[in-house]
Amino acid sequence: MTLTEHTLELAPDLDPARVLWTERFPGGAHWSYRVRRGTTLRFIAVEAGTNASVLLYRADERMERLNVPDTLKAQHTAHLTAGHVLYSDMGRILASIPRDTVGWHDPLCGLSDAEGIARRHGVKRYQEHRNAMHRNGKDSLLVEMGKWGLGLRDLVPNVNLFSRVAVDADGRFRFAGNHAKPGDFVELRFEMDTLVLVSTAPHPLDPRPDYAPGKVTIVAWDSGPAGADDACRLSCAENGRGFHNTELIYR
Repeated sequence: MTLTEHTLELAPDLDPARVLWTERFPGGAHWSYRVRRGTTLRFIAVEAGTNASVLLYRADERMERLNVPDTLKAQHTAHLTAGHVLYSDMGRILASIPRDTVGWHDPLCGLSDAEGIARRHGVKRYQEHRNAMHRNGKDSLLVEMGKWGLGLRDLVPNVNLFSRVAVDADGRFRFAGNHAKPGDFVELRFEMDTLVLVSTAPHPLDPRPDYAPGKVTIVAWDSGPAGADDACRLSCAENGRGFHNTELIYR
């Protein structure tokens, strides 16, 4: 299948001439890539119950990285969806969310870890189980971070795409099972040159007894950065200032 045919199958609304690449990741996989400003990654849930844990770092100055508390505080929200942006710790916008069919993505619960996966699903090591091993989000992202000269001290709070966690009246987190349906997607449009790290390991609060993380497809396309009338820029005054701060370094 050619790239054009694959694009028409996965994202028929996109112009195939602007698509840069596509890739499907199995559940429990991890991946990283340097993405240029003006590139959009469309994350597509292939299966129900999918989770994609994402970390972002400025590509040319990795001490600047995703700041989830500032992202939520600036936009007065406890979840992410279309119209929101992802702030760095320098008040700039690493990425924005122009389109989203899911409606709710979790920025609160962090990553699954080896202890949690072992407690819920048992231990399956690579030595005995090869690619059927049990992977967790924390170790997966640390592997990717190491490829770019980053380590444990650089691990910051992440965003969990496709997962919904609400807080009940008693302050407890409530995980919504199978929140994203097959074919649902969310787009991250990069407003800065960004190092993107992704793990498709299970969400830390996913209660399913079987280890069955969902597959994710990513379509990368040349969208250009946010325009003057973009909904993410105009959604609140703070975002307007964030875009201004971001664009100063690209003039």
